[in-house]
Amino acid sequence: MNKVSIIGFGRFGAMLHALLLKGFEVDVFDKNPINNIEINEVSFEDALKNETIFIAVPIRDFEELIINISDKIESGKTLIDVCSVKVFPKKVMKDNLPTQTDIIATHPLFGPDSLKDSGSVMTMESVRNNFERYDFWKNYFESQNITIEEISAEEHDMMAARSQGLTHFVGRVIDDFGTNQTRIDTEGYKALHKLVSQTCNDTWELFEDIQNFNPYTEKMISELNGSFKETTKTLPDKSSFSSLNTFGAFSDNRGNIGKYECDGIREAFKNGKLINLNILCEIRGLICRYFLEP
Repeated sequence: MNKVSIIGFGRFGAMLHALLLKGFEVDVFDKNPINNIEINEVSFEDALKNETIFIAVPIRDFEELIINISDKIESGKTLIDVCSVKVFPKKVMKDNLPTQTDIIATHPLFGPDSLKDSGSVMTMESVRNNFERYDFWKNYFESQNITIEEISAEEHDMMAARSQGLTHFVGRVIDDFGTNQTRIDTEGYKALHKLVSQTCNDTWELFEDIQNFNPYTEKMISELNGSFKETTKTLPDKSSFSSLNTFGAFSDNRGNIGKYECDGIREAFKNGKLINLNILCEIRGLICRYFLEP
């Protein structure tokens, strides 16, 4: 095998391209023109001709693409997805791809801003391995100093909801609140800035997809909200705080709401998203009051 394909050339697809170029010729297809002479841009049909095809499109576009591929792909190919959630794309591939198409479900736990020369991790699951290419790809990624964790899609999403999902959720809430660096920042406060910078450098689209396509994130958000409330109860001077209003904005003991309103997040999630809006705004208000207010 000396040539592979990538379908999807966003920020992650570009990083995956650089990673694969170390061992292969790489054909790339994206629905938008790439216009880069260093990229071997090919048609959609030509991208399906190589033995191994990496799918690096946004999760929300994944099902439509796989259905489109299903009646065009020839027997004997291997599809590898790199989605940040795993239950959903695994089911889509198993339900739609021909039985003579092998499937490897992966999640590189790094991105353009976090890929390291060593210490990076990727999850892998051999979903269908008729042509025995799984070990080849496992060995290749290990040769690039990537540690492979072999886990099922279900186990992945359960753990990811409380790690990646939580990280991106809190990062976006803090970003919506806004933080300013000062001359007296503590190491913890600096860590918050780093968290915001890393998570918000990814697209809002990725944030929504991580939350909405992982079946376990809604439970995580609800439990997180409960933990904030329980922590609030332990504070000694309870009389100085009033309850959250029904929209999740935090008010002081004189009934002023003002600076704690979360209209930006409310606007972003008002159109039928999985995330409970009131819970999201409650969490934001609690973060603002207890962790970020000087």
